[in-house]
Amino acid sequence: MKIAIIGGGEGCLNLIDLIERHTFKEIKPEIVAVADIKKDAPGLIRAKKSGMFVTHDYNDFFEKDNIELIIELTGSMDIYNDILAKKNNKVRVIAHTTAMLFWEISDILSIQEETKQKLQETEALYLAMSDEMIQEEMVIISPDYRILDVNVALLKRVGMSREKVIGRHCYEVTHNHDHPCKGDLHPCPLREVLKTHKPSQTTHIHRDKDNKKLHHSISCYPLLRNGEVISVIEIAKDITKDLQLQETLLQQEKMVSIGRLSAGVAHEVNNPLTTVLTSAMLIHEDMSADNPIYEEITTIVNETLRCRKIVKSLLDFARQNRPTMALNNLNTIVKESLVLTKKQGSFHDISVRSDLADSLPRIDVDKVQIQQVLINLIMNAIESTPPGGEAVISTRYTPDIDVVELTVQDTGKGIGPEHLDKIFEPFFTTRENGTGLGLAIAHGIIKEHGGTITVKSEPGRGTCFFLQLPITIKDNHGN
Repeated sequence: MKIAIIGGGEGCLNLIDLIERHTFKEIKPEIVAVADIKKDAPGLIRAKKSGMFVTHDYNDFFEKDNIELIIELTGSMDIYNDILAKKNNKVRVIAHTTAMLFWEISDILSIQEETKQKLQETEALYLAMSDEMIQEEMVIISPDYRILDVNVALLKRVGMSREKVIGRHCYEVTHNHDHPCKGDLHPCPLREVLKTHKPSQTTHIHRDKDNKKLHHSISCYPLLRNGEVISVIEIAKDITKDLQLQETLLQQEKMVSIGRLSAGVAHEVNNPLTTVLTSAMLIHEDMSADNPIYEEITTIVNETLRCRKIVKSLLDFARQNRPTMALNNLNTIVKESLVLTKKQGSFHDISVRSDLADSLPRIDVDKVQIQQVLINLIMNAIESTPPGGEAVISTRYTPDIDVVELTVQDTGKGIGPEHLDKIFEPFFTTRENGTGLGLAIAHGIIKEHGGTITVKSEPGRGTCFFLQLPITIKDNHGN
């Protein structure tokens, strides 16, 4: 088997040593090529000294017709997917952990009568399964779905010891189910392997020890003896961050497109809207209150003003200018924002108060933009809180992660779970008179500052917006 390796780091060097030292019974693996962008990569240097083909561009591999297997050691999903897209059908692609584990376990389970050989291979397997540097989750499963062995990565995710996992059904440990996975959302790759005796791939949603959703790419490989599957190696790679990155990029593209569309629509609508408003106000000023159409003209003026407010929000959303940064004290911004919003709170019988940290380091922000965000959040809290409630604005400094934090907490009606993941999307609103742009603009501003804005809410238990702004420049006075 002619093997090419992408990534000439220590893992490559170790794999070269392993293959040269190990005696293989069924196959004769030979590393013939190594690729790495770094000239001083140890595996690349070793390969060059051994007379192997070396390159800084793995695309050179696709021009060679003697490569049967490509092992991807960089850990990059982009490179892995690129290899899958460019390789010919005769070339296989695996991660080095998968290959090493497959080779070692195959030998262990196929040559049980050779005690000395089995002991050596079991030791190699133990090292692979216990290696904390391996990020992929590995589990060996029997045909009756029982776990024979697992590695450290899976034990960490589920928060269990090896003793409590071995012997249990795989679906109990990874999904907290009392039956094997099934259906379109969670097809069972083990069942497919037992049926076809061939490798199977799928994606699953797993849960960690804190019940947090994690997306995993699952690959199952059969271990055969005399044509029968005696066990299956399952390797799960956490692709949650990759999916989140893809979603973020799509969201950014959507926001840019919506921004351009909003700017165009706002400019086109603004001129005729101004004409309508001016004419209506002139008529309204010259008309007595007892005129039969006075109320209709009043409605036209009010609705046109509301339209202008929407157009202004569209323009604000479309602009989203880069911030003009300067050192500011977040407490000062909060106090100034409270002066502008307290009267509105009193008008609705809402108590608006602050709970500010005694001392905050100054942060590099655009004061006007941060104040715009804060006023928007306070006004949202006032409008969503019934009379007699309150809105509390708090600040604090968290030195562990070097950020200043701000929360806006209200005692309002809260937000339903079906709406929580949509509230930062442009034009989404649950209020009759809302434009659905305020929170989208706030999200864009905070992101432009390198910070984060999140929300927690339950119907009937109020809403809390949580902002974090990084300390980019600090002074010596804590002001």
